[in-house]
This record gives sequence, C-alpha cells and structure tokens, in this order.
Amino acid sequence: MYAGSSYLDRTRALELGEIVPEGVGRLAYSAVDDLAQLFNAMAVDPPYAAAEMSLSFLVMMVARGDDRLVAIPVFPSRSFRHNQIYVRTAAGIMAPSDLRGKRVGVPEYHMTAALWIRAALEHDHGVRASEMDWFVGERRSPRFPFDHPDDVRLTSVGDPAILDSMLVDGEIDALITSTAPPSYTSGDRRVGRLFPDYRAIERDYFRRTGIFPIMHVVVIRRDVYERDRRLALSLLNAFETSKAMARNRLVQLGTLAVMHPWLGAELAELTEAFSGDPFAYGFDANKRVIEAAARYSHEQGLSAREIDPAELFASETITWRPPQEDGPVQW
Repeated sequence: MYAGSSYLDRTRALELGEIVPEGVGRLAYSAVDDLAQLFNAMAVDPPYAAAEMSLSFLVMMVARGDDRLVAIPVFPSRSFRHNQIYVRTAAGIMAPSDLRGKRVGVPEYHMTAALWIRAALEHDHGVRASEMDWFVGERRSPRFPFDHPDDVRLTSVGDPAILDSMLVDGEIDALITSTAPPSYTSGDRRVGRLFPDYRAIERDYFRRTGIFPIMHVVVIRRDVYERDRRLALSLLNAFETSKAMARNRLVQLGTLAVMHPWLGAELAELTEAFSGDPFAYGFDANKRVIEAAARYSHEQGLSAREIDPAELFASETITWRPPQEDGPVQW
C-alpha cells in the first residue's frame, strides 16, 4: 500500500489506478489529508509499504543511522518557500533583517519548508535562527525526538492551529509555514507577506542557486524493499509515466486542464526558466538540491552529520535516467 497526497497531477494516474507498477498486482493508493501525521508515523513505526515522506525527516533519520526507509528519486512536492513567510504588519518587519529579535512561529521546527526558509534567511540575508525566538506547534515529537543548537530558543505552543491567532493578536511577529494562514486568505490587513513580490524573489533565487526546493520524497519500507529489490525501479518508472501523462494533458490547451486562463503563457515561462522539467525525477538531476538540504540540516543542528545524498536512495535507482527527450521539455 502507498500513502501520499491526493489529486496531484503528477501522481493522479497512480491514484486512479490508470497505471500499475510492473510486478505489482495492484497499488492500493491511500490519499492522506494530514501529511504531518503521515510523516511522523513513517518515521516511527511505518504503517505503509511505501509513502510520500518529508525530505527533512528522512535526512535526519539517515544521519542518526536509522535505515528503516529507503527512498527512490521521486519528489511529489517541490515549492519555493519565500512566499510562505508572513508578518504582522504592525511589527515593522519590512526586510529579512528586521526579523532579528522577533518572535517567529512555525508548525514544526524540523519541517522541510522551515529548513529551506531558514537556509535562505541565513545564506542570502545573514539572519541566523539563533537571532529569533521560535514558537512551535510542538517543540519536539515525543515519538520522533530531534536535537537543535543550544543557542536556538524554542517554545512549544501545544497546537500549530493557534499560531495564526497568535500572529493576529501580536503574540508572535512572523509565521513560517507551508500554506497561507486563514488570516491572510481572509484578507485580514493585520497580516502580510515578508516578500510581497515573491515571484521575482524566487526566480532570482533559482537563477542564483539552481535550487527548486524539494519538500517530499517517496520512500519504501526497508523490509519490503529487501524482499524484492525490483520494486524500487518499478515504482520509479511508474511515477515517471504518471508524471508524463499529467504533462501531456496539461499542454493540451484546447480545453484547459486547470482553471487558469493564461495557462499557455505560464507553460512557456516554465520552458524558459527551467529548460526542462521543473519536477524532474532521478538522482543526478536532483543531487545538487539534496546536497544543499543535507548541508542545511547539519548546519541547523537537525542532523548529527552531513550525509551523502546517495545514502538516502535504493542503489538500483542511482543511475536511472528518464526517457530521452528531443531537446528541452516543451510545456
């Protein structure tokens, strides 16, 4: 059984059973709404044979010598995260440097989105995690403990859901998250983005670093993988086929696949910006991004050591390449 996000275009064919991995009689796809709960379960006592998994959690597990999960280079979720830094408009935070000395909320300190955001704040703007006071939904999972540097101050608020009201009420000054808080989506003027022009900021970040941040990776339970190691490549090929089907549907602009009137223009920009597939699978295509995540995890004190990216993946998948394209992917 596989557990992961529902209604992702790139995994939809697998979710609907339109594609079945070779050698697998049936892929029972379980759509999960609470991904944080899924990640914690997979990190502690994995209930699924395969699942979508937090990249940050997996790096931490491997760094501490926990090899119960083995990944394949499939990345269902990627996202630039500059757009997910929210501030209380009365707090006077106009630039990243203004976060120094401020109270910052985050659902989980070790979540992947927060890993990437802290790295950008430190490496691009010189703002270190130790210069802020952190208010977290849970200081640490009682079943998946983690360490952090002594100079990083964490205060648990007990429930991530209250971080939004804390931001509105002025109990915290900023909020780092993976989805827009209710106050922002409802148009509450007391809350705004740190980077209102986030698209330009994120494009510049990609131009400078070559990083389109990976959030989630697909993992297989080690015992399942060891019983039949052909499963790793079988799943990898099936995910690639599913993604190709989604792309082929997306580019049929006679009837738009999504509710975006200028989809064609957006797809042309993807070709220009990425010169290929922004959601590329495979180890080589993503090694640089995973190296950065591993380095940041160690820098931020989440991982006991800086791992080699190859440690995460089934050995059979390291040299895998997607089907050849004639030039850049045309979206």
